[in-house]
Amino acid sequence: MNVALVFSTLDYIGIVVFALSGGILAARKHLDPFGAAVVGAVAGMGGGTLRDMLLGRLPVYWIEAPHYLLLALAGGVIGYYGSELVRGEEGARLRALVWADGAGLAVFCVLGAQAGLAEGAHWTIALVTGVMSAAFGGLLRDIMVNDVPLILRADVYALAALFGASVYVGAVSLDIPTGPAAVGAALAAFILRGCAIIFKWSIPPIGRVD
Repeated sequence: MNVALVFSTLDYIGIVVFALSGGILAARKHLDPFGAAVVGAVAGMGGGTLRDMLLGRLPVYWIEAPHYLLLALAGGVIGYYGSELVRGEEGARLRALVWADGAGLAVFCVLGAQAGLAEGAHWTIALVTGVMSAAFGGLLRDIMVNDVPLILRADVYALAALFGASVYVGAVSLDIPTGPAAVGAALAAFILRGCAIIFKWSIPPIGRVD
């Protein structure tokens, strides 16, 4: 298996689906196409930007390879107009947003963990970079449109990212080839997040404190 091809493919997938989620959210919030492109770009590239900054990989990846920026901008616009195909069906839009976000989370938690290990960081730091890569783009996206970020809600969200990053780090430590480990870990994170969406799994909040 071509490892470089696996990670570059996952990178493109993660950027596109997160950007799509930004475009869909922009449509739900009645922004214009330019706003959708901006929100999509932030969602698609926010996690990878934070990852590179934490690891001292400067300039960040999309400055050296501007086609990533174009891909994210296009993803935001496509998500915006694609969302218009289900105009009036708010439930359908929300489902599309949540599932696109889940796919992006699954991919970026693995890419973040892989980047941490590649820089020689301790495995615990690789888990942190995995979770932050997966969650930061969505966090910025939601804040930009004045939504409560998914990572701060009771849903199994950051836990799914941590699970995927842990599966990848654990697989690499067991000398499983990095290509299959990355694909398997991304699928594991997506399955957990998908189960949380379908079965409404959540971490119980503390409730109201008087």
